[in-house]
Amino acid sequence: MVTLAIELTFVWCIVFISFFPISDSVWILNGAAAIKIFLALSVGILGIYGAIKNGVANEYTVESLFPSFDINSLSFISVILFNFLGFEVVCTFTDDMENPKKQIPQAIIIGGIVIAAIYIFSAFGIGVAIPTEEISTSSGMIDSLQILTGQTDSLFIKFMAVLFLLTLVGNMVSWSLGINNTAAYAAKNGDMPKVFGKTSAKNNMPMGSSIINGIVASVVLIIAPFIPNEDLFWSFFALNVVMFLMAYIPVFPAFLKLRAIDGNKERPFKVEGPSWLLKTLAYTPMVIIIIALIFVAVPLDFSPETLTATLPITIGAILATALGEILIKTRKKGD
Repeated sequence: MVTLAIELTFVWCIVFISFFPISDSVWILNGAAAIKIFLALSVGILGIYGAIKNGVANEYTVESLFPSFDINSLSFISVILFNFLGFEVVCTFTDDMENPKKQIPQAIIIGGIVIAAIYIFSAFGIGVAIPTEEISTSSGMIDSLQILTGQTDSLFIKFMAVLFLLTLVGNMVSWSLGINNTAAYAAKNGDMPKVFGKTSAKNNMPMGSSIINGIVASVVLIIAPFIPNEDLFWSFFALNVVMFLMAYIPVFPAFLKLRAIDGNKERPFKVEGPSWLLKTLAYTPMVIIIIALIFVAVPLDFSPETLTATLPITIGAILATALGEILIKTRKKGD
């Protein structure tokens, strides 16, 4: 019960923060970013120290540092993409920027470089400490710090764990602000239920979508202890990844279509370039997403293990897509 109370408090603190403009929360986002960099540097530096002192837990060669194109390696594409989902949410904050034409490209380029550096350096620290097959999907960083420092329950480990939680706060605040704005915009255009479009009379922030997010997250937390096994939870998580990735597929051809029919419209910022470059920029990530979906949602063999793990995701994705199409057709008839 104590754990559930902490989790619910966390969720509704995020909901409360999302009631206010991004300018009021920028110190939270900047603070979380600074903490994340500190954690990445700490894990990476301790990893270098551990490698010099005790050797490495995994083999590091030129070949091992580059991706391979076997089935096992390609199956991680979806995880890599999921780490970057929401990266474009910064574009929803153009109204709060002084010069979005300059600041949006800066945010995308600098953010991409920093994210890549953080992941690579911290992943090195984790890889030095723990054999790849033993890395936990949920506690790999803390496990690495415990191994690298030789401490399991010290004040330092607790301090680093608290800092890690603070970075999650920053992540959830930025995601919530961007997603809530998008949901509210969709609701005002009739593409989502009207309740998502309810905004604050004081600052025009999306109250409806914020509260619904909090309710859904609370329900998930409350029913989580009653889920019979961990595999079922990860199946729901994988289904979430699949639906999330599917939503991005039409974004890229839509960009090309809008550029063709409405390319001269004044916008906060604009991607420049010849037609072949824009098509390359659009279709490359689209193809990668489709490949990721195949590995996550399509059984690649008919072994009992594969069917048990993948078939529920396949069926869930089909049912969710069908339900969405039914709701769209029902709304159109209502119009």
